[in-house]
Amino acid sequence: MAYVDGFVVPVPKDKLEAYKALAQKGCDIWLEHGALSYVECVADDVPYGELTSFPRAVQATDDEIVIFSWITYADRASRDAVMAKVMADERLKADTASMPFDGKRMIFGGFQAFIER
Repeated sequence: MAYVDGFVVPVPKDKLEAYKALAQKGCDIWLEHGALSYVECVADDVPYGELTSFPRAVQATDDEIVIFSWITYADRASRDAVMAKVMADERLKADTASMPFDGKRMIFGGFQAFIER
């Protein structure tokens, strides 16, 4: 079964194109280093819930949009190897002040798949 890294992040609407450019670069780099797939999705039908929701989870404001992303790997060991290469890749080194989102509000984690079709 695959291993999946999942991410949810709020992105200012006026920085969405810059985020998309960064995501494309990330996609190319992750796949080059061995990820099986890389998906980035922009919120389309994610209402602000009374108790829980994607926007609440990342404290999204009215001028932000939620991005939901995932990357798949063959297994956890592959993910760890790919991630080490990605984190060492100079193409992703950037000044955090120039990032088109607030990384402090990003939610991320690794997940072991138990159903796959």
